[in-house]
Amino acid sequence: ATLLAQEPVILHNVPDILDITIMRGLLESLGVEVKQIDKHSFSFDPGNLQSANPDSTQASRIRGSFLLAGPLLARKKSIVLPAPGGDRIGLRPVQTHLSALEKLGARIDLNENGFYQMQTSGLKGTQIYLDEASVMATENALMAAVTAQGKTNIYNAACEPHVQGLCHFLKLLGANIEGIGSNLLVIEGVSGLSGGEYTIQPDHTEVGSFIGLAAVTGSELRIRNAGVQYLRMTQLMFEKLGVEIQVEGDDLLIPKKQKLIVRKDLSGGIPKIDDAPWPGFPADLTSIMTVVATQCSGAVLIFEKMFESRLFWVDKLIEMGAQIILCDPHRAVVSGPTPLKGARVSSPDIRAGMALLIAALGAKGITEIHNIDQIDRGYETIDKR
Repeated sequence: ATLLAQEPVILHNVPDILDITIMRGLLESLGVEVKQIDKHSFSFDPGNLQSANPDSTQASRIRGSFLLAGPLLARKKSIVLPAPGGDRIGLRPVQTHLSALEKLGARIDLNENGFYQMQTSGLKGTQIYLDEASVMATENALMAAVTAQGKTNIYNAACEPHVQGLCHFLKLLGANIEGIGSNLLVIEGVSGLSGGEYTIQPDHTEVGSFIGLAAVTGSELRIRNAGVQYLRMTQLMFEKLGVEIQVEGDDLLIPKKQKLIVRKDLSGGIPKIDDAPWPGFPADLTSIMTVVATQCSGAVLIFEKMFESRLFWVDKLIEMGAQIILCDPHRAVVSGPTPLKGARVSSPDIRAGMALLIAALGAKGITEIHNIDQIDRGYETIDKR
């Protein structure tokens, strides 16, 4: 989004993770002047934006690189992008992004290298109906629309906390956006965006991960400045597994040595943890909840609705002693409590990697986790923390 500004932008609370490092390199390759102010603060000056073609090797490493499409179409009227990288947790097509950008006036083709070649003679406001409430597709359409000519309505927009945060940031720079936090975003295009200074909100997925860590290890943990307003559903699902979470202002306190008991379903069914678009339970926390469930007394159904391959990592948890029945690519039944033991495993994606780390910390014996760069992509200095 900093690409859209016509003046320098300062961002605070920027996480020191691998994906951010790669994105910083991509911005610099386009001509953005990036300066690090302190460990978590950066300034971005896109005034000398030169290229519209980011390095394809680096861009293909992270999924976030596809978010360059909207801003570069707005600023440079063209961009060439490879298929995005990121976690391999199922089919993750980008057609929703492409359809939204085409509605705004982009022409998109595949070039001889199989890259997406996008061009426009000028973006214009329109009615966009997303066929899925995709977070990144919403963000791409939003960033393309804020300086497009006229009014844009985005229906079935994702409204996750990070989408709301992006909206607030763009408004700070001068964008005209209504409907923040809802499934209908209304954007009135402006001629340009100014600079500004913004503090990024807490990562609700990271907070949920550390709640799971405290529950599995029986540790007392205080999470400061947790962003409590975005954690209602997360807290509700942890309570289903018997995890007590105390709210003190914007802090969370997880008491130590809790006796975890799955809350019974009075209708007689097996209790269920399932994900859904916001304000539902975040899909990125289903892996964490799977590990927590192994330490709970009772059985629970983990229903991963969004990604058809995300649960395939549970075989590694079974190697560590967990009792899990993988019913199909979307559902697994976890029975507990079961003592976990050390094993040699590999991290297949960011969230499964963090889940395996939590399992290892709660297990007896030594666990070797390979491919840990996956964890570093989403969690800052996790080994030191």
